[in-house]
Amino acid sequence: MVNSLKSSAGGIALQITKPARAAGLVEEDAEGDATRLASVYVYGFDGLLVVVDADRVSIEDRAELVVTAASDSSSIYRGEAASVEIAGNGYQVQLPGCKEAGFAIGDDGYTLPVDNVLLIHNGRHARLAGDLATIRREQL
Repeated sequence: MVNSLKSSAGGIALQITKPARAAGLVEEDAEGDATRLASVYVYGFDGLLVVVDADRVSIEDRAELVVTAASDSSSIYRGEAASVEIAGNGYQVQLPGCKEAGFAIGDDGYTLPVDNVLLIHNGRHARLAGDLATIRREQL
């Protein structure tokens, strides 16, 4: 299921409950209560957002992902700090810079989770998201 971007707290957010769990951006206890919500950096490129765990992805690994995305997309927009938050019955991530990257409220946010990284694309950049996921797996 693909979720749509929504207005939240004066910005734009995406519901990411299952992808956040799969990427390790949240941790839960046996009752399903959140015990850790990641602080993240969100980097924007045309049609692609790269969300990385600020504490669990090294600066070197983050730089490799950003350089690859910028080179492949021929674009880059300011990266900003954000957070994974509890929203409704799950989790969402605020997406600063997503307007510059070409996303708007109501757009579909296709997600690809990989260890401590969440790749959000507009459907046309699935290949680049897949390439970045491969790079992330090789970093581990």
